[in-house]
Amino acid sequence: MSMRKVSGKNAAKKIAVLALLTGLSLITFIIESLFPPLIIPGAKMGLANVFSFAALIMYSPLEAFAVVGIRTLLGAVYAGNVSAILYSFTGGVVSMTVSSLLVYTVYPKISVMSVSVIAAVAHNITQNAVFVALSGSALMFGYMPYLALLGILSGAIVGGVTMLIFKGVPKNAFEKVIFSK
Repeated sequence: MSMRKVSGKNAAKKIAVLALLTGLSLITFIIESLFPPLIIPGAKMGLANVFSFAALIMYSPLEAFAVVGIRTLLGAVYAGNVSAILYSFTGGVVSMTVSSLLVYTVYPKISVMSVSVIAAVAHNITQNAVFVALSGSALMFGYMPYLALLGILSGAIVGGVTMLIFKGVPKNAFEKVIFSK
């Protein structure tokens, strides 16, 4: 991945792209919150992560963390579940940390899909660990294998969608948005 530093006139374009990614992420999160959970209570596909993952690929971990943080905060407020910040934010931060480490250390030896799957599993396990810590119910650790399987599925979907976006849209289109004068 070639990342170029954006400065000067391009800073406004960068902010606009990040705002767009954050807005799309928030809209996707809100729409997804309207559907019932997958198999396990509270389990969602995590499609909003496509946009934070895109921010990581297009820019850097800092911008990706901003998308995750803003989406998590606004998503909890709009969905009316402020206590979800504890789970979503910690899961999102751990997931993006894992993604960032993998993208900047072993990519392209492992694929975008692999990075997404590993990050999704880390996200689910982190959320479950936070729930166990807050509730004091160690029985919830029994959900870990199921959450790992759901993480594999959701990570594959998020990784696949992200790959389609970057393969389907010519690279120079992103460069024109990000780096044009």
